[in-house]
Amino acid sequence: MTTGGAAVQANRTLARLKTLFRWAVSKGLCDKDPTEGVRKAIKEIPRDRYLEDDEIRAFWAGCDKLGWPFGALLKTLLLTAQRRDEVGGMEWAELDLDKRRWTIPSERAKNGKAHVVHLSELAIEVLTSAPRVGELVFTTNGKTPVSGFSKVKERLDRHLIGSAPWILHDLRRTATTGMAQLNIAPHVVDKILNHTAGTIRGVAATYNRFQYLPERQAALEAWGRYVESLIRPTPTNAVRIAS
Repeated sequence: MTTGGAAVQANRTLARLKTLFRWAVSKGLCDKDPTEGVRKAIKEIPRDRYLEDDEIRAFWAGCDKLGWPFGALLKTLLLTAQRRDEVGGMEWAELDLDKRRWTIPSERAKNGKAHVVHLSELAIEVLTSAPRVGELVFTTNGKTPVSGFSKVKERLDRHLIGSAPWILHDLRRTATTGMAQLNIAPHVVDKILNHTAGTIRGVAATYNRFQYLPERQAALEAWGRYVESLIRPTPTNAVRIAS
């Protein structure tokens, strides 16, 4: 019987395989997804860990010390609230920096649905500082995404001495919690997270196909300004709270 961390890792592996085979089926490389109907090893208990403001400051400073490419990648995780592998596999072709949008294609999205992510001014600053080495954004060889996150996390933890244990996925929860504190509506945050089962469910979910793009843009811009107010505090660096 698979238990503990091994079971969680089994869940993660299954999720990655589902994404891989969805892509393979969409490209005609195989006829059927062999993971269809395969259930998770365990039902995971929801975590509630997120970074407090002081921890966000320490995290950002730690990312500056990490440098390229991991520092920029982890900052992008915090600013966009997207999943690690989706950010890690980001391609330049997916970005429209003029319109400040990142479109995650369906074959790379966890739920198999293409997803538009608005980029705040701070996120644009992080991404435009990246060197262009091939099609991938976060790469060192131009061919494959970066890896070795566990060792990078150990290095980053040295800058958050005294903090409770946390994992990279908690950055997504940090952004979610931060937007809630900025009075962003839960259904807008759900859309930002690309959740299939969010606050709008049942019949309402069936008929409500509105994507709330303007609201999502405003939410991520507000979150970006809030993060900037923490890392670059000035008397004029105010954050407008959504009404």
